[in-house]
Amino acid sequence: QLQFVESGGGLVRPGGSLRLSCEPSGFTLDYYSIGWFRQAPGKEHEGVSCISSSDGSTYYPDSVKGRFTISRDNAKNTVYLQMNNLQPEDTAVYYCAAAGPRPCSLRPHDYDYWGQGTQVTVSS
Repeated sequence: QLQFVESGGGLVRPGGSLRLSCEPSGFTLDYYSIGWFRQAPGKEHEGVSCISSSDGSTYYPDSVKGRFTISRDNAKNTVYLQMNNLQPEDTAVYYCAAAGPRPCSLRPHDYDYWGQGTQVTVSS
């Protein structure tokens, strides 16, 4: 069972920034496509970014495009989610997830392994 540790969440004011990190436990990330998802109370998981293992292609939904950036540092075996201009509607628990070596997607059911999540709260 693959495991991750997500970190970097917290409380931030509207317009602020956070950088989330996703670090695996006991395996290397470069083989896997990685997605970041979020879940707000009472809502389903929403994909906010992904990066493909094969060519590093990235995808974002319109709700975060231009504000969020996913990146991977294979030397540090870590995937990051840089989140800028955060808004109250971005408040959620954020999860990273891994899928096999195929093009990434923003669909939660395409992912096999999930982290425990980190809380992001945007409030004044």
